[in-house]
Amino acid sequence: MDEKTLSTLDRIQQAALDEFSEKGFLGASLRQIVKHAGVTTGAFYGYFSSKEALFASIVEPHAAALMGRFMEAQTSFAELPEEEQSQHMGEASADYVSWMVDYICRHREPVKLLLCRAEGTSYEHFVHNMVEIEVEYTLKYMEVLRRLGRKIPELNQSLCHIIASGMFSGLFEIAIHDMPRERALRDMEQFRSFYTAGWLNLMEEQLPGPASDTGM
Repeated sequence: MDEKTLSTLDRIQQAALDEFSEKGFLGASLRQIVKHAGVTTGAFYGYFSSKEALFASIVEPHAAALMGRFMEAQTSFAELPEEEQSQHMGEASADYVSWMVDYICRHREPVKLLLCRAEGTSYEHFVHNMVEIEVEYTLKYMEVLRRLGRKIPELNQSLCHIIASGMFSGLFEIAIHDMPRERALRDMEQFRSFYTAGWLNLMEEQLPGPASDTGM
């Protein structure tokens, strides 16, 4: 693309970011986006096929980064030898949480769109999907511990879902409330300790926590 093309695209996406941030996807006006970008409707359709395609162009790189790193953490942990998993739980979760805090702080506006303004798009269930994956890997980890002879109480899927939902809600407060990076890192470390203690109490053994790398 030449400089003019890049400038036009940047103006459209910046106008869209402002409009979506203020009104959400459903309330955003394509007419207002075009007006504030200083382009014609015809020029807009030269770049994007729809309002949702424009929204996706802003949030998709961040959705892919967050979900990709999340899945990498989950699968790399699950692929460890079963007898080694509990030994690596704490360090794995700490690495992932630190990465996510840093990423959110570097990309606040588009991440906030993804988390808070995506109703009506294919991204509106993004957090729910992460929660479901978290629950799946948590239950798998409990089975690993049982195979290793640990006496783990039965925790039903609905309880695990409630816990995981609370965890992600707390983690994404960083973006929702524009939390400064240093404060976010400090709060998330304490938040992780809180969840670790809760899981230890539920499992009634001195175990490192639930099944995922986001599990505290």
